[in-house]
Amino acid sequence: MFDSKEYREACEKVMDRFRSEMSKVRTGRAHPDMLGSVKVEAYGQFMPLNQVANVTIGDATLLLITPFDPANIEAISSAIRADSTLGLNPSDDGRLIRVPVSPLTEERRREIVKTASAKVEEAKVAIRQVREDARKEIKSAELPEDVTKRAEKEIDDLTKEFTDKVDAEFKAKEAEIMQI
Repeated sequence: MFDSKEYREACEKVMDRFRSEMSKVRTGRAHPDMLGSVKVEAYGQFMPLNQVANVTIGDATLLLITPFDPANIEAISSAIRADSTLGLNPSDDGRLIRVPVSPLTEERRREIVKTASAKVEEAKVAIRQVREDARKEIKSAELPEDVTKRAEKEIDDLTKEFTDKVDAEFKAKEAEIMQI
């Protein structure tokens, strides 16, 4: 008998990864996850920002970064400036780094939506790959024809369910990005 549970779990993992990627997309408001992709060179190796500093929100347009070790302030500021996709310019006072998040222009909002739509396509491709893996398993199992058709329909429904979830989350994110 065919069990779609493992394929549902695989699709859930794709959704989790997609949500994680969408949380990093800039929306015009300050959010600590905006800096989730920043890697800081500290102690001779590259480390995620959240392992060398505490990132908090000052207000809707300001991120505050408090390094665990004040010696890393320059490295943190440089790492944020180096990530051109963020377009942020941090300033520090020797203890604390302030990162102003400027309002987005209409053109920049459209670019961000375009970038986010590429992540949508990546998630859909991953979901379709899960479907293909399931279909291969169904074919190799040599099940009776009615069981095979039922299993294929179940996998197609699963694929549709998760692609619809991806689309719904993207529409919500797009509305958030385009909101002024």
